[in-house]
Amino acid sequence: MKSGKLYRKASYLISAHNISQLPEDKGIEIAFAGRSNAGKSSAINVITGQNSLARTSKTPGRTQNINLFQLDERRYLVDLPGYGFAKVPLAIKEHWQKTLERYLHTRKSLRGLILMMDIRHPLTEFDQHMLSWCQLSQMPVHVLLTKADKFSHGKGCAVLQKVRHQLSEGTTIQLFSALKRLGVTEVHQHLDQWFEVEGEIVLEVSP
Repeated sequence: MKSGKLYRKASYLISAHNISQLPEDKGIEIAFAGRSNAGKSSAINVITGQNSLARTSKTPGRTQNINLFQLDERRYLVDLPGYGFAKVPLAIKEHWQKTLERYLHTRKSLRGLILMMDIRHPLTEFDQHMLSWCQLSQMPVHVLLTKADKFSHGKGCAVLQKVRHQLSEGTTIQLFSALKRLGVTEVHQHLDQWFEVEGEIVLEVSP
């Protein structure tokens, strides 16, 4: 199967403010998380080959719900609320944190987490919390060092190696740039593995 075909089929399904509003807990879900200024929405759009699937904004923190995008009858991408930078009331931030933790710990269909870190500011306190939650839940994590175009290739690789050494065993990591479309194929390969799509034929759907 040509990498990426499945992800171009992504379509918006639902936004949930609480876990109880999510669809039935079945199938396979892969979640995307990151600080509000880590470029999460731009990354999702590039990975799916769509310009406006995930809402992007010059104001970080606009994703305030859990947004589900459906790929087929049993596979979903999940856009989790950004956290840590948005200028929102404390009560909302606390709700986001509790919702994220509950989702990571209780969602049976969740197979893996794509965690985005701005390459200029990796391993923030939020990133550390997310990694800890996933480790407790034995949830596979693949880290994207986003905005890699901000650095030279050599400097980017140096940051990559430094962060890799600080991650727990089994957590994978790569460079990524939505602007330059750097690392998209590598992300597709990780998603393919988690979504168990090896050997399947995914048909293109004409617009």
